[in-house]
Amino acid sequence: MSQIICRDVSLGYDGQTVCEHVSFAVETGDCLCIVGDNGSGKSTLMRALLNLKSPQAGEILFGDGTRQKDIGYLPQQNDSQKDFPASVFEVVLSGCVMREDFRIFPGKKSRRSAKDALREMGLSDLGRRPFRTLSGGQQQRVLLARALCATQKILVLDEPTAGLDPQATEEMYETIRRLHRELGITIIMVTHDLSAVVRLATRVLHMSHLPTFYHNVEDYCASADFPRRKEGTNEDPAC
Repeated sequence: MSQIICRDVSLGYDGQTVCEHVSFAVETGDCLCIVGDNGSGKSTLMRALLNLKSPQAGEILFGDGTRQKDIGYLPQQNDSQKDFPASVFEVVLSGCVMREDFRIFPGKKSRRSAKDALREMGLSDLGRRPFRTLSGGQQQRVLLARALCATQKILVLDEPTAGLDPQATEEMYETIRRLHRELGITIIMVTHDLSAVVRLATRVLHMSHLPTFYHNVEDYCASADFPRRKEGTNEDPAC
């Protein structure tokens, strides 16, 4: 069943449209990769899914018992986040703020969820460490654990491997694969990494020009939208 349905959605800022006529559905258990050129509206679409941005036209609907607050979000990391003055456990626990037992102070369920998320990410031994002292890869896994605290249904990931070294990138992709395939969490991921699209995606949304391409990963690899080997190079297409 469809957890999220976008119908003919257009988005923009200050009266300027950045994407138009975007239609797709996210089914329970999907791993949807969103690709496209810079400025094509990928991050803007993420904000709309999170109710941080209203569509100029069209509508975004939720189904299969999904509510907007059931979405966990991992944004692109910035320098201020890297220096966040809190412990690892406190950062992860902050992902529980929308839970019913998290009013002024977190309840037992929220604290247990934070511990479970740390364990799921293999970070249980780092709970008391200051977040700012971790490596970039460890920080991203902490922030993914924070997103996991918010939901067991849908994770929205905006360039989750940006700035990571190759080993940390591979570890992050393996974690995302496990969350999707073993825990059954629906993944929506913005990425420029086409090798990750081929390895992880069940569906692809290509945002660049009209018409927007939305189909399974095999059809995307066979489409004109998929980048081919550049002339004069040895670069092979990821497919």
